[in-house]
Amino acid sequence: MSDTVRAPRPARSPMAPPRSFLWTRRIFLTLLGGFVLVPVYVMVSSSLKPLQDVSGKFRWLPSGLTLRPYVDIWSTIPLAKYFLNSLIVAGAATAGSVVIAVFAAYAVSRYSFRGRRVFTVTVLSTQMFPGILFLLPLFLLYVNIGNATGIALFGSRGGLILTYLTFTLPFSIWMLIGYFDSVPRDLDEAALVDGCGPLRALLRVVVPAATPGIVAVAVYAFMTAWGEVLFASVMTNDTTRTLAVGLQGYSTLNDVYWNQIMAASLVVSVPVVAGFLLLQRYLVTGLTAGAVK
Repeated sequence: MSDTVRAPRPARSPMAPPRSFLWTRRIFLTLLGGFVLVPVYVMVSSSLKPLQDVSGKFRWLPSGLTLRPYVDIWSTIPLAKYFLNSLIVAGAATAGSVVIAVFAAYAVSRYSFRGRRVFTVTVLSTQMFPGILFLLPLFLLYVNIGNATGIALFGSRGGLILTYLTFTLPFSIWMLIGYFDSVPRDLDEAALVDGCGPLRALLRVVVPAATPGIVAVAVYAFMTAWGEVLFASVMTNDTTRTLAVGLQGYSTLNDVYWNQIMAASLVVSVPVVAGFLLLQRYLVTGLTAGAVK
C-alpha cells in the first residue's frame, strides 16, 4: 500500500498579518458582538414573557413564552396615535431640512456673496449650544405668537416640526456644503451650456451626483426628530404626543409594564431599522463615482 503524500502548505505571504493579530481581532469582534447582541436578546426575551416573570428575578432562559405583550401594547396606551404623530413630525422635519439645506448649501457652494463666510461660520457655531438653552425661549415665543395671532404653535405638530428644524437645519446645511464642494463644477457648466438654468442644473445634475450626502442628511434629520425627548415632552399635549414621550405611559403609579415596554420598543424600531437598511447602500456609495469620465 503506497504512502499518502500530503500536499505542502502554501507559503505564508510576507504581507499577511501575524496570527496573533488575527486571533486578537477575532476575540475583540466576538466581545463586541456580545456587547451589542446581549441587550437585544434581553429586550426580545423580556417582550415574550408574562409580566410576573419580568418583574421577578431575571432568567436568561424564559420559563414560558407569550405574545400577549405585543397585543396589549396597543390598548394600554394609544400607541398607534403616538406612532403616527412621530412619523408625521419626523417626516416633515426631514423633508423640510433636506429641501432648505439643498438650496442653502448650493448657494453657498457655488456663489460668492457678501457675508458668505460669516454665514457658514454662524451656521456651524449654532451646534455649540445645548438644546435645553432654547427650551424656554421657544416656549415663550410659541405662546406669545399664539396669543397675538391665534396660530397654535405650542402643543401642535407644526410647532414641534419648527423646533426640530432649528436643530437639524444648521448641521444639514454645513454637511451639504462639503458635499456640493466635492461635486465638480464642470457638471454645472455643462448643464448651463446645454440650456439648463441654475435651478434645473441643481435638480437634474448636482442633486443626483450628491445623492449619498443628501441621504446622510435625511437619515440624520429623521433620527434626530424620531428619538428626541426633551422638547417633545414640553411642546406636545395628549393629542400630539410622540413615541419618545408616549412610551412613558407604560409606567404607572401601581406598576411598570416592562414586557410591554420592550415589545413596544421593538415594534416602533422596525420601520426605522428597515428604512436604514434600505438606504445603507447610498451611505457607502462614492459621492461622484462615474460622474466625470
